[in-house]
Order: sequence, then structure tokens, then C-alpha cells
Amino acid sequence: MTSPASSATRSSPAFLLGILLASLISLLGTAAAQQTLPRQLKQVPPESVGLDSSRLDQISSIVSEGIENGKMPGCVVCIGHQGKVAYLKAFGHRRTQPNPDPMTTDTVFDMASITKPMATATSIMRLVESGKVRLGAKVVDYLPEFSPQGKDAITVHDLLVHQSGLIPDNALKDYEAGPEVAWQRICELDLVAPVGTTFKYSDVNFIVLAEIVHRVSGLNVHEFSQREIFQPLGMRETGYLPNDELKRRAAPTERRNDQWMQGEVHDPRAYALGGIAGHAGLFSTAQDIALYAQALLDDGRATLDDGTIVQVRATHIGHDDSRVPGL
Repeated sequence: MTSPASSATRSSPAFLLGILLASLISLLGTAAAQQTLPRQLKQVPPESVGLDSSRLDQISSIVSEGIENGKMPGCVVCIGHQGKVAYLKAFGHRRTQPNPDPMTTDTVFDMASITKPMATATSIMRLVESGKVRLGAKVVDYLPEFSPQGKDAITVHDLLVHQSGLIPDNALKDYEAGPEVAWQRICELDLVAPVGTTFKYSDVNFIVLAEIVHRVSGLNVHEFSQREIFQPLGMRETGYLPNDELKRRAAPTERRNDQWMQGEVHDPRAYALGGIAGHAGLFSTAQDIALYAQALLDDGRATLDDGTIVQVRATHIGHDDSRVPGL
């Protein structure tokens, strides 16, 4: 996880690429899964889980080279194996201006587009698992006003896999009058490609998915993901709109109105939507991400501190809504 402070780039952390699997996940709703139990994966010596500490030590020189070359001001590297954290180290600074602030392993990061799979897609799959949403259903089944300009053919599946034919991003001015007007503008959008024929990575897709979560559950994607995903997994430092304590530990990104964005979403469209959006706005830490990733890897089971087991299931996204546990 890297800190973009003092840099205009917004590259996604390599450590988080595996989180893209989150778009294939649904959380099973059980009474036990509703408990909020803070936890962290146990940290152990690398050799105790079959890793070579001498090889892991090479990470320091690689990261240091990147910092020295100005690729990033700092980062947090977390490596897990066999359900435990074998390597967790902070490098460089989370802030370089106006006063340097060292990176720490509990630094809070703006997750940017990792919001899409981690919060929004996982929320959608939770609704699929509960039978409230179908992947093959038309979006207009849930959002009737979305139909103009041929968008009535778009399915939930099309949005998830970026083949809806929607534009990557509509104009920022469409968001300046607030969420209600922004949604109207999205409903008025033309297609830029035939539905289901072309991959076009789109923030708009996931803004629409978040609206489905809201319309079906009665909760916005922030409220729903907290209740159904992050709280059950004990991820106490993950969510939209971080509190003051988390903001103090957040890595700044860039300046907005001559103020550093620290614990405030960088994405301008998510910011215009009040900091809660389907495509961006989530904040998290390396250790919380480790919890989430381990839940995906551990045969769909996350064991909380009191022995409670949260069940997760990998799900195949197909046009026929088929689901393949253990994918």
C-alpha cells in the first residue's frame, strides 16, 4: 500500500491486486456474522509458515530504490501465508509536505478504485446470495428510470464486468449539483458501445451498482458494506468517511482548495457525492486488507477472535447466474 502524498499519480498498490477477486465474493448472512469483533491476523516469524526471511529481506532494497527514485514517498508491505502475517513493514513517509510524517503499518489509505470490488461488488454479491438481486436481471428491474438511450438492455452482470457500453466517466459538472442531479444525468447517458460487446472500464458502472444496493436494501453502499462485510469480518479500520482518529493516521493524497486531502476521498466525483460512491471512497489499512484477503483464501471461512466463523463463498459470475463454490 503506497502513499501518493506529494505525487500527482494515483497508481494502485501492487499488494492489493489480489483484492480484485472480491468481485467474485458473497457473504452469507448468518446471525453470527452480524457480530462486530475487531481482530488482526497473528504475526509470526516467516520460517514458521514456510517462508524464507532472507528472501523477504530483499523487499527493503526494492522498496528503498523506488522511494529514492521518487516513485512513491512510502508504502506498507504486508505478506501473509497459512492464515498468518509473516511480513509487515512500513517504509518511507506517508506525508512529505509541509512536514515529513513517517509511514506506519497502521496508516490509513484512500483505496481509490479498490472500492469497486471490495465494497460495491461484494455488496452486490451479498444481495445475489440472499436472492434479492439476480446477475442476469436487467438493471431497469431495480432502477426503472435508467432505461433511456438503450440502457434497458444492460444487466447487473454487464455492469460488474465492464461490458455495459457506458462511458468510463461522465462529465464532472454532472455531479456539481449533488447526488440527485448526478443520478438524473447518469440516467440520461447515451451508450458508447453496444451492450455486452466491448470491455470498457467504467466508474459509471459501479456508481449504478451502488444505486442498486441502495434501492434494494434501503441502505447506501457505506451502510450496507459495514453491516454485511466489514463489521462481520472485524475490519474496524475499513469504510467510507473515516472518523477523526483514522483521519489522523491517513496518508494525504493531493491538495484540494489549497488543503491536503487527508482522510478525505481524492476522487472528485466521489467527493461531489458526499464521499460515498460505488467506484471510490473506501479507506482501509494493510492489516484490514489482510483480513479480507484471508477470508477469500481460507476456503471461504473467517474465524473471529471468539471462535465465531463468518462464511464467505466464491461465486462465478456468469450470464446464467450459476455459482461455483470454491472458485
